[in-house]
Amino acid sequence: MWSFGIIVESLKKWSCICPCATQLWGRAGRLRLAENVEYMFGVVGVPVIEVAMAAQAAGIKYVGMRNEQAACYAASAIGYLTGRPAVCLVVSGPGLIHALGGMANANVNCWPVESLSRPVESLSLYWCCRPVVVIGGSSDQNQETTGAFQEFPQVEACRLYSKFTARPSSLVAIPAVIEKAVRSSTFGRPGACYVDIPGDMVNARVDKSHVRQVTCCPPPPVSLAPPTEVLKAVTLIKQAQRPLLILGKGAAYGRAESEVCELVEGCGLPFLPMPMGKGVVPDQHPHCVSSARSRALLYADVVVLLGARLNWMLHFGFPPRFNTHVKIIQVDLCAEEMGNNVRPAVALLGDIRSVVTQVLEVFRKDPWSFPADSEWWAGLRHKMAANAEMSKALALAPSALLNYYSAFLHISELLPPDCVIVSEGANTMDIGRTMIPNRLPRHRLDAGTFGTMGVGLGFAIAAAMLERSRSAPRRVVCVEGDSAFGFSGMEVETMCRFKLPVVIIVINNNGIYSGLDADTWAQLANMGDLTTLAPPVTLLPDARYDQMMTAFGGRGFLVRTAEELRLSLQESLRDWLHPSLINVLIDPASDRKQQDFPWLTRSNL
Repeated sequence: MWSFGIIVESLKKWSCICPCATQLWGRAGRLRLAENVEYMFGVVGVPVIEVAMAAQAAGIKYVGMRNEQAACYAASAIGYLTGRPAVCLVVSGPGLIHALGGMANANVNCWPVESLSRPVESLSLYWCCRPVVVIGGSSDQNQETTGAFQEFPQVEACRLYSKFTARPSSLVAIPAVIEKAVRSSTFGRPGACYVDIPGDMVNARVDKSHVRQVTCCPPPPVSLAPPTEVLKAVTLIKQAQRPLLILGKGAAYGRAESEVCELVEGCGLPFLPMPMGKGVVPDQHPHCVSSARSRALLYADVVVLLGARLNWMLHFGFPPRFNTHVKIIQVDLCAEEMGNNVRPAVALLGDIRSVVTQVLEVFRKDPWSFPADSEWWAGLRHKMAANAEMSKALALAPSALLNYYSAFLHISELLPPDCVIVSEGANTMDIGRTMIPNRLPRHRLDAGTFGTMGVGLGFAIAAAMLERSRSAPRRVVCVEGDSAFGFSGMEVETMCRFKLPVVIIVINNNGIYSGLDADTWAQLANMGDLTTLAPPVTLLPDARYDQMMTAFGGRGFLVRTAEELRLSLQESLRDWLHPSLINVLIDPASDRKQQDFPWLTRSNL
């Protein structure tokens, strides 16, 4: 039996951990790989070409990408969106190094990733699955330290990004090592795991009867919070004068939307979604206070964290962004997370969906609702209305050039309510997050906790692959800053090759945060060396990103006015056969509205 056959058999068992899989065992009593591992993303070379061909023969869809990093991002998105494993296939050395960005992104975001090298990387699960397996390569064992082709200390390097790292001692040990990697990745706080498969193992053979068979890894155990602590949390919520729920991506990954929505509506509580927690309760819900974010954080006296961490995205829970005397009710799967930066008044350790259900059971026995006519609600609604008016004024301000707010006003009016939104960039992502609503959970993918730029096109390709398989496919819309688009822009060729009808909208301000207009750029060029004169944040003015798409057979649009934007977006949304790229030229000096507090609690420039 070839070694990659052993890997495939192990991956079949690995698929069993998916709690969303509907059929785990085939007629022969084995899990059918094609029913659970449907997608493989990668960049092939010797000797993993055969692995990709074997995967196709097994019914897996292989999507060849232009960069391993984008392939790893795509595979992780499949796992998150479906709860079923996806595979990233890369070669050794530089190929694995390119995939490390995906491992790091998953680890920081607490998405389990299993990595096997020749390498099989990336199994991502949170309270639901986000499984990814990266299959790549390392140099032959008997060539270590000799300067072998693409030799690199892959096991040592991956320890920085993983919970568990190992190289099987022999072919017969591969299933057991993969099982442990899966178990380590999914149990407790999810994270990346790495299994290294040297090149001489990839092409080796072994008698199948000698391979040690291991049982399927069970689903992660679901834990509940102590009932006494649940009662304390409910009492604290009832005593609050200014309560606030913060919905993190853990609530989305945990499929807790029904329970959280019942808590919000049944108790009349205001909620603030984190970026990838958007849609757990619809953004248009009257209890959503996103447009009064600063006021809500500053004045809340009791904050319930549902799958959110007090890291930089929530300003660590510190003053002046938070009330000095705020009481935190923290719901998290990881005991080590409890008390990070701010000690919670109540710590509810357990699965979010299960813990929220525990809280609901108490409220069902003793119904309670926060007064809708309270001073707290009145202040929040006043601030929400004021901020909405300010954003509207910026969007409708008379100008020859579009700005962020005017562009997003028209985009938000035309996007289908059920579309999957992928977004990355600096101002593009931050402003777009506030102006493009999410109505459904797990319908927003962005830079996440790690703030990773370059994830957009890989995420969009994965989402589009999934939508293609649906009886009623939804649109995938990728909103990119011009700088962010540059990280993985060549993946437009992948979209064209596979005829994925992704709509890419590039908000082009000629730079990172801000840029220069063409005339100013030309003047600088005439003055001397641009390497010493051009501001570091600037990019080439009016770059024709739309022509990249048309070069590969997609549709490209250059947009300067609101009318052109609306027409091009409508036309793109009607076309289900080709990808489109709308290059929206906005005022290079366009900026965010004045913030109550600087980004990251200090000036970023």
